[in-house]
Amino acid sequence: MIFQRALRRELLSSAGATFTVLFTIILTWTLIRILGQAAGGKVASSDVIALITFTSLNYLPLILALTSFIAVLLVVTRTYRDSEMVVWFASGQSLTAWIRPVLTFGFPIILVTAVLAFYAGPWAKQQYAEYVERFAKREDLQKVSPGQFKESGSSNRIFFVEGTSGQTASVQNVFVNQVDARGTSVIVAKEGVIETGDNGQRYLVLKNGRRYQGEPGQADFQTMEFESYKMRVAQQAAKLETIQKVNAIPTGMLLTIPTNQARAEMLWRISAPITCLVLMLLAIPLGFVNPRAGSSTNLIIAILIFFTYYNLTELFKKAVEQGRLSFAMGWWPLHVAALATVVVLFLWRLNVNSRWHPGALLSAKKRGKGAA
Repeated sequence: MIFQRALRRELLSSAGATFTVLFTIILTWTLIRILGQAAGGKVASSDVIALITFTSLNYLPLILALTSFIAVLLVVTRTYRDSEMVVWFASGQSLTAWIRPVLTFGFPIILVTAVLAFYAGPWAKQQYAEYVERFAKREDLQKVSPGQFKESGSSNRIFFVEGTSGQTASVQNVFVNQVDARGTSVIVAKEGVIETGDNGQRYLVLKNGRRYQGEPGQADFQTMEFESYKMRVAQQAAKLETIQKVNAIPTGMLLTIPTNQARAEMLWRISAPITCLVLMLLAIPLGFVNPRAGSSTNLIIAILIFFTYYNLTELFKKAVEQGRLSFAMGWWPLHVAALATVVVLFLWRLNVNSRWHPGALLSAKKRGKGAA
């Protein structure tokens, strides 16, 4: 009991440090990517924090699985390196005695991973898609940021404004480059206001500006000054379409969809908690290290195993999605093979450790004296 309590404390400490490092890396990478999208006008600047939160939820199952795997591996490796495992074996305990405290430590992580994979993850993907779609369906001028050129939804206009007036849909110092059947025109104005016509259409009313039509130096080049100039603004449908991405569909609804894509997504969600469990058990025999040698090799091998496992899961998912493998034959073979690998490694380590067990050494000495 003393050993198990000490082991759980060490596992929690190692898992906390590992999770902090991994989550910080993912969060930084996500922040850079989404800030780049906001700077490019693909998402709203006000939605950056929400989008980072939704993206982080999507990566949490992967982070938790890797965290638990590395935490168990580091603790087992440390006990070998500090010769504590020798004392453990000398006291008559086996390597299999590690399974219970490791599972006690890992059960909450497996449970959280399952909740994220089956419920929180799809919800986060759906919210992310809705935020992006909602921004894409805004009116042209609502998507313009001060000091930034922005293409209209119809791709025939480019807007530039120097400032906005909050929620009043008014903009200052407007520049519009428009291409139509009559050619290219440039419009500049000191102010622009969004108005709604009697037919429900939205218009940009420009005030105190100039309009240039044609190419400079040509005979048909025209210049016009105006006090008010009305321009129709492309307006997207306010109603959001239903999210069609399979990975954003709730699990309950996903079970009712008889398509290969739905079955492949369900395979991926089932694999997340199973993979977390298998990797934690695999870390116990994999954590062996010679106290005289370094421990970095173990960690490198563990990282390779982790990504190989996840890539193979993705491979089975693609096979089910493309119809080359049925769901009934696709979700379990990889995990059974991984569990078989865990059993083989345990048997191998137990066989090696038994040679150095005090009882085995004593029997060998007696056999040697009897032969003498």
